[in-house]
Amino acid sequence: MAPQDDNLDVVEEAMVAEVEKKPVSTIVIIIAMQTEALPLVSKFQLVEDHDSVFPKGVPWVRYHGTYKDLFINIIWPGKDAILGVDSVGTVSASLVTYASIQALKPDLIINAGTAGGFKAKGANIGDVVVVSDVAFHDRRIPIPVFDQYGIGTRRTLLTPKLVKDLDLKVGKLSTGDSLDMSPQDEGAINANDATVKDMEGAAVAYVADLLSVPAIFIKAVTDIVDGDKPTAEEFLQNLVAVTAALDQAVTKAVDFISGKCLSEL
Repeated sequence: MAPQDDNLDVVEEAMVAEVEKKPVSTIVIIIAMQTEALPLVSKFQLVEDHDSVFPKGVPWVRYHGTYKDLFINIIWPGKDAILGVDSVGTVSASLVTYASIQALKPDLIINAGTAGGFKAKGANIGDVVVVSDVAFHDRRIPIPVFDQYGIGTRRTLLTPKLVKDLDLKVGKLSTGDSLDMSPQDEGAINANDATVKDMEGAAVAYVADLLSVPAIFIKAVTDIVDGDKPTAEEFLQNLVAVTAALDQAVTKAVDFISGKCLSEL
């Protein structure tokens, strides 16, 4: 008789194979900023959920509706209740990802957003990058094994057909809770071999992985981190134009996903 653990492995592999053959039906799109979210809300003709599936009192906003054969949910963490700015960063991203998975049971998560890019890795303003791997660059724990936990490297869902069809770049993403880049962050980002850096992706990936939900990451470059211009200035200067490129890429990705199962992406 085979050991029980082996039997469980066989069952899990069969379940994964079955999921991969099932057409994607429900998608959750996690977007950190309202500026990034609203054009897609309009494109997909979504409506805001006023009878929220989320806990009472949180600022998180859900837009939902049907597009082609997909049930689409765009989740925006909302505005900070005191300061009135977008609730960016890993904490809000983790919370809304967890709550969205629990409430909506998605087949697929898409984390879409803007990011800083590195010219040393070939990134240019307006590039849209599909992420192959994610990691953190500001969780420094200089103790054996804990150091690797802090970095939290993960592979994303591989989508070679989608990448080819949309003709997008592929690169690695490094995530941290600061817009700027300290010398310590720079060393970690280089070690992560990142083409782009953001403030949410690896946190979304952690929760998605924890709850066994496939996730893809689409990032558009607003600023060149290793360039000559101040990051904040370049980010604000390019945000609107680059968001248009991001929204176009996400729309094309959703169009491509429609009617397909995960193994066909």
